[in-house]
Amino acid sequence: MFDTTRRDGVCRLFRHGTRWLSTGYAGGESRGPAAYNITVPDGWPETDLDAYIQRRVSDAGFEEPGPTLLTGVDQRHARRARFGPVEVVATAGVSNPAELPTEVAGDDGDYGWNSPSSPPMSGDSVGTVNVFVGTTRSLEPGALSNLVAVAAEAKAATLLARCSAPGTTSDAVIAACDPEGEPATFSGSATEVGHAARVCVRDAVLASLDSRYASNSMPQSVDSATYGVVADDSATVSTI
Repeated sequence: MFDTTRRDGVCRLFRHGTRWLSTGYAGGESRGPAAYNITVPDGWPETDLDAYIQRRVSDAGFEEPGPTLLTGVDQRHARRARFGPVEVVATAGVSNPAELPTEVAGDDGDYGWNSPSSPPMSGDSVGTVNVFVGTTRSLEPGALSNLVAVAAEAKAATLLARCSAPGTTSDAVIAACDPEGEPATFSGSATEVGHAARVCVRDAVLASLDSRYASNSMPQSVDSATYGVVADDSATVSTI
């Protein structure tokens, strides 16, 4: 699916005429040859993201504009997984987990966990799980959108098994397809595209985590992480 190049903290995924759907900064639908995953430095102070992204892409020797995700995880930890008609590229760090407990809170509404605020993303001290999932099929608009959901579900299941949280405070997904490929109306978990996406997301995220935490321990909760949040409030639920 992608011709992938990593240089100067920028990973470019390239394929002419690709349809993209991004949940990241300035996201939404687009069509073009490239998408980017950019590592931001420690103490990252930027506020003009458009100018920053353009500068980083240009400094890395790339010319094509395209949807971009930002992360504190070094691009040396990027991993690619391929299966069937799907390819996934992922970078994964979990030092800012976002927990969602399903237990019932106590009378005081307290789950017994701290819920520190998550700071602005900066350097390797803060993680993010960025997932790029692409297929050689030509997906219907709804199927491309659903591919984002399938990838996010697979990412959540993978992280829950590894670090007891379904994500971090800054995760994002970019889904892509080939508009000239074989048509596919659906992308759910029972389809060829959806099944392959789940397999690839799981394996790419696990491989990136293994690389990122090869020499230090992976946080297993907000309490053991540098940053993170816990959604420990309770909603009012009623019949319809």
